[in-house]
Amino acid sequence: MVQFLSRPKLISLAGIAAFALLSFTAKAQQVISLQQAVDLTIKNNLTIKQAQFTEALANEDYKQAKYNQLPSLSANPSGTYNFGRSANLTTYSVSSQTNFYASGSAQLSVTVFQGGQLRNQILQNKLILDADKTSTAKVKNDLLLNVVTDYLTILTDLDLVVAAKQQIDLAKITLDRAQKNFDLGNSTRADLAQAQAQLSTAELNLTTAQNQADLAILILKQYMEMDSSTSITVEKPDISKLTDIKTVYDATEVIKTAFTNNPDIRLAELQQETYAQAIKVAKGSYYPTVSFFAGAGSNYSSLVTTHTIGATPYTSVPIGFVDATKQSVVTMEQLPITASYSPLNQVRDNFNQSLGISVQIPIFNHFTARTSVTKAKLNYEYAQLSTQLAKNTLSKTIIQAVLDLQAAEKSYQSSLNTYNSNKEALNVTKQRFDAGLVNTLDYNTALTNYNKSQNDMIEAQYQVVFRSKVIDYYLGNPITL
Repeated sequence: MVQFLSRPKLISLAGIAAFALLSFTAKAQQVISLQQAVDLTIKNNLTIKQAQFTEALANEDYKQAKYNQLPSLSANPSGTYNFGRSANLTTYSVSSQTNFYASGSAQLSVTVFQGGQLRNQILQNKLILDADKTSTAKVKNDLLLNVVTDYLTILTDLDLVVAAKQQIDLAKITLDRAQKNFDLGNSTRADLAQAQAQLSTAELNLTTAQNQADLAILILKQYMEMDSSTSITVEKPDISKLTDIKTVYDATEVIKTAFTNNPDIRLAELQQETYAQAIKVAKGSYYPTVSFFAGAGSNYSSLVTTHTIGATPYTSVPIGFVDATKQSVVTMEQLPITASYSPLNQVRDNFNQSLGISVQIPIFNHFTARTSVTKAKLNYEYAQLSTQLAKNTLSKTIIQAVLDLQAAEKSYQSSLNTYNSNKEALNVTKQRFDAGLVNTLDYNTALTNYNKSQNDMIEAQYQVVFRSKVIDYYLGNPITL
């Protein structure tokens, strides 16, 4: 565990003054807390929206795979106007005619068996959907870590801005004293030039720190998809909440936990399961496809205007005569009774139905089924390697993160000790300088050492916080300040 000092009084007072002045001069500036930055990023970031669209597409594919189990129903109406010499579709004779012929049919088909492809495709699409959901979660988590990292960078840079302003104030005091000593003849031109250089360096440090802060704020705006012209600053957390940071972790335990909840690993495992399911889908091409079908149809022709509805009683019908006697020859026949044939009656009378089973047996298909199975197996083996690679990469990253945290804690303790020593040295040197016991060079050296150690201490403190939050990220803990 590392215990941070609340903040050197000099930094605290100057920081309060600086932020009070900032609030007074820029009342329109929007203050963003870490939670607001996270919420706005999740709500507005375009990368997240892209991942959500991909997830939505996968959801539609999953639903379609389930719909494929339902029967298919289709209707096929058609109408033909014939003129000139053409076939009579009712008598199947060819003649010169003008007519209109219409027909219609409907078919119902249900796949009974297809080598398990329908069910396996549903399972595969469900795995793809789960993978895309995990991918969306990964994008959110990665952006969350980036937002927290940038937020801590902004806090570091703003503290460096405050420190740079303090250094400018000290450099101005030193320059004023050097100018008075030079005017009185108590110091050389070189001493005055050195004090002027010290002030210029402090002003350059302020410009650099401010530019770094502005750049970090711009990056935060980009994460939140905020207009770059919007004036914002970040809310400084209560420093007392950052005084007890855990710095001792067992890398093996962190890795074990990360393997169960890290989205990178979960995504790789889901993709591996997806390719395993794809093998089953591809193997379904080896099996026959059995389908049940039913159909119904009817037709109408304008050539058919009448139809037989019955017959008359037997009557004698002349068929000729005898040449010698001129006697009439008759036969007994039943004459048909006809009636007009309306389109509705034609459709009703011509109505037909059918039922059947269709079996499609794959015999030779240019080895496409074999190739599909082979490729699916290769994809699965590749996914296995990708999963192991993801685990290896995560393990190395976590081990490095634990070592970085330990190094950051040691660096902070060292920089804090250096800062306290240089602060005391500056106080002593200043007293001796005021008494005329040391020259300007010694005082400026002490001031430079103090300024550098102050910046190093600020950066080291936030490095410990950042490195600790990285471990929290891999453990799946909420990242807060």
